[in-house]
Amino acid sequence: MRTAPPHQVLMIVFEGVQILDVTGPLEVYAAANEHGADYRISTASVDGGPVTATAGVRLVPDLALKDVDFAVDTLMVPGRPDWWAAVADVPLIEGVTHLAGEARTVAGICAGAFPLAAAGLLDGRRAATHWRLAADLAARYREVRVDSDAIFVRDGRFITSAGITAGIDLTLSLVEGDCGPDVARAAARQLVVFMARPGGQSQFSVRQSATYPPDSVLRRVLDAVTAEPRAEHTLASMARTAGVSERHLSRLFRAETGGTAAEFVERVRLEAAQALLESGDDPLDTVARAGGFGSVETMRRTFRRLLGITPGAYRERFRSTRPGGPRSRP
Repeated sequence: MRTAPPHQVLMIVFEGVQILDVTGPLEVYAAANEHGADYRISTASVDGGPVTATAGVRLVPDLALKDVDFAVDTLMVPGRPDWWAAVADVPLIEGVTHLAGEARTVAGICAGAFPLAAAGLLDGRRAATHWRLAADLAARYREVRVDSDAIFVRDGRFITSAGITAGIDLTLSLVEGDCGPDVARAAARQLVVFMARPGGQSQFSVRQSATYPPDSVLRRVLDAVTAEPRAEHTLASMARTAGVSERHLSRLFRAETGGTAAEFVERVRLEAAQALLESGDDPLDTVARAGGFGSVETMRRTFRRLLGITPGAYRERFRSTRPGGPRSRP
């Protein structure tokens, strides 16, 4: 009986690399191997020599980029906080370009999007990176469609993640695609992490980002919405709360949040529903009402549009890391 060949994972390392960008994903693959996966993990630097990562950690790779003589299934490119040093490393970018051309899947972790962009691999594609670096990525590489909010983004065979620990979410998603949800869930349990934050999930909490002075006109509205998501929050009712016209309130939302009043309300309600799904067992119609959606169908459409996942699937992913949580079915 023929067995499937091992899945070859190659992690590129280089001077100044963010240590958790490297170790987080590799620990996911190692945990998956303990639960039936067959990942062969290799690390490579430009010349095969040791590199010093953040926190002064010394990494000794297995080989040089030019000596990779096997077909790479998943190529992983981490980042370094000073991304400009990485993109200025010509041998590194040449190595990434060559290996990415033949890899089945190419993953950029956090600032790892910068070497991929420097190689021209993300032109015309959506990509994520750490929120602090999103503006830099968009300004430096104008052909890249930067998503500054998502935990991770997949576009074709390229997948990129937000900051640092989001590389774990990205890798769990890859394991789920390679080996199925049971293996990915077991790896997540072993690492004591969620299985898994959906790729479209925001890097931020909309409620935590609503930090305006106590005397701000808009602050009164934001506090009212976040305090009771299920209440009626029309533009007219919010304008009454603020004591301003609807037109003026709309201008305030655009200027101070970058979005509309309706978008803010929707995001708050989404977060409220997420919290209920993560922490309890209430039926979906109860969650929909408590979250302010009114109906399960409205909540389902919002989850699909903003997170790319149904409320039921979202609950399963978060509940799966709890002791005694439900197991997925074939």
